[in-house]
Amino acid sequence: MKAFTMPEFYVPHPARLNPHLERSRAHTMAWAKEMGMLDAPRPGGGVVWTAEELDRMDYALMCAYTHPDCDGPALDLVTDWYVWVFFFDDHFLELFKHSRDFAGAQHYLDRLELFMGDDPPEPENPAEAGLKDLWERTVPHMSAGWRERFVVSTHNLMVESMWELENIDRGRIANPIEYVQMRRRVGGAPWSANLVEFAAGAEVPGHLAATRPLRVLSDAFSDAVHLRNDLFSYQREVAEEGENSNAVLVLEKFLGVTTQEAAERVNDLLTSRLQQFETTALTELPALLAERAVPPHEQAAVALYAKGLQDWQSGGHEWHMRSSRYMNEGMVSGKVRQPHGLGTATLRIGAEKRARQHSHVPFERVGPQPVPELHLPYPLRMSPHLDAARRHAAVWAREMGFLDEAIWDERRFSGIDLAHCAAMINADGASEEVFLTTDWLIWGTYGDDYYPVAFGATRDLSGARALNTRLKAIMREDFAPEPGAPMERGLADLWRRTAASLPERARAGFRTAVEDMIDSWVWELDNEAAGRIPDPVDYIEMRRRTFGSDLTASLARLAAAEVVDDAVYQSRVMRELETAAQDYACFTNDLFSYQKEIEFEGELHNMVLVVENFLDVDRVTARAIVADLMNERMRQFEHILANGLPAMLAMIGDPEVSRVLERHAALLKDWMAGIMEWHRRCVRYTEPELLRLRAESFAPPPRLVLLPSGLGTSAVRPLPRR
Repeated sequence: MKAFTMPEFYVPHPARLNPHLERSRAHTMAWAKEMGMLDAPRPGGGVVWTAEELDRMDYALMCAYTHPDCDGPALDLVTDWYVWVFFFDDHFLELFKHSRDFAGAQHYLDRLELFMGDDPPEPENPAEAGLKDLWERTVPHMSAGWRERFVVSTHNLMVESMWELENIDRGRIANPIEYVQMRRRVGGAPWSANLVEFAAGAEVPGHLAATRPLRVLSDAFSDAVHLRNDLFSYQREVAEEGENSNAVLVLEKFLGVTTQEAAERVNDLLTSRLQQFETTALTELPALLAERAVPPHEQAAVALYAKGLQDWQSGGHEWHMRSSRYMNEGMVSGKVRQPHGLGTATLRIGAEKRARQHSHVPFERVGPQPVPELHLPYPLRMSPHLDAARRHAAVWAREMGFLDEAIWDERRFSGIDLAHCAAMINADGASEEVFLTTDWLIWGTYGDDYYPVAFGATRDLSGARALNTRLKAIMREDFAPEPGAPMERGLADLWRRTAASLPERARAGFRTAVEDMIDSWVWELDNEAAGRIPDPVDYIEMRRRTFGSDLTASLARLAAAEVVDDAVYQSRVMRELETAAQDYACFTNDLFSYQKEIEFEGELHNMVLVVENFLDVDRVTARAIVADLMNERMRQFEHILANGLPAMLAMIGDPEVSRVLERHAALLKDWMAGIMEWHRRCVRYTEPELLRLRAESFAPPPRLVLLPSGLGTSAVRPLPRR
């Protein structure tokens, strides 16, 4: 019996089939046999794959659909890569899922890593033999930059299999944010995006690969691939094999809904991620290419890459409907739901979802919103330098000019009391360290208030980008302009005090964190100008930047920049530890600031509003879901502290690294506790203060919302809220 009925999918582009399919079918069957994949024994008897099973799964068909334009030899090689990755996934789970042999699993993965180098050992199993052969056939055709990215994505999909194994062993189901993040690493779609570059003959230029538009294209592509796969594979993975790494199961447990309802929600998120891909490709990507004056041949490569990702989505969907590996009985290949009726011919699937994303009417009266009970197991700690930090903050803010631009006055600045926040999140710091933390909080909070007033009301995105260009120049040692406005003076002073003594690697990382934060403010302005409530995944990832979470994490690492390598901070354990803490703090702000942002500022960037819009629920339900998500992130933080971090430190085996990372974890505890207490005590989010500021014109005036009326205009009016 099927666990649920498949939802109707958003498939905006038709699938196309590569004419070299039959050639690759014959080639890859022979290759798999040569590598030993059809003879690999299962621990309980039999083999992992038979020739008949490989034939039914038909990975050549998948690759012919997902890479419709490449030539025969390229399709052969790409197909072999996919045969290898699916074999690895099945082989690894067969060997270690039931035995729980974690040491053996780690040894298996450590050896595989050796086959992505210049001097690999002799293979001992089909996964090693396949990787050795594929590596030697692929890397000579690609640049060093592509090779570096491909090593990372291949490493992730192999090594992070341990995360799945550990969750199976503990009977632990991930929370939704953790699942999306980890699925990217273990699911292999970023790896697939790298292979699109190879198959399309269109490498992403190295200087663009890390930019937001290219990163979002890859992430949205990856999420959509994984969510679709989870829908089709639920029956086999969860209902039959007892695995627990599946988005349908994750949402079923987190939201407390039926399997059918969870499947519909996963499909909604799949649609949202596909539309995020489209929005990025059609708006952000052209702007990036123009802004950077990218030469025509590089623009063509980026366009071919985006087209290749688009082909993969449609082709992957078509293959899922045909492969014996998945739940697809009764599905009609090539059938796409279309709107019908007079005037709907040009509408696409997902139009209702996209319309709702643009339907919010700003400045809605919501009133004070009580904050639900939240799980926070860490005690509040306070620096003895609080009073001195308050005195310092008042002097520094005046010197920098933050009280001279009609954004803040003395009373508002005093009420925000950012020295109080700094004294809690840096409780053990010396006085100068607490002062520096205070000043960074002042500068970041002022910027968060300044950009909407200076650039948002007038939709002056070019002015915001021009200011960002000057701010970035201030952090360059070769040529820094003379600072003028308070934002510039404040950053110049902070940069001098923070970065002057840092080694170059740490200075570059911290500079990136500051640049990411100010760029995220422009991202908010762009959404405001478009009247677009963000996609939930994009919002969560950008919220960490708009709130300054990455900057805070970078500040915490500076003192030990020479002790702990960057790769350690990018490991699964540390990245999940930090992002769990960041999300808890960011959503704390969203709960407390809901009335301020929605009613008084007409904002679109608040997690409660994002959940309201995405799930189409009322604000009370959305608020409860955000609180549940915070509590789950806190429990994940505790789980990592109790299990993941000790295991990683034991593996590293360096007492000094252990001391630094344990101290870093303690700072994250103080940070979450301090952020919570500051929000509870601060007048910034209280209704009396908001009414006072509105009366004294310190809040941006409500924007005039012009809605069309008359015959034929009902389709563009906001959708009614439940």
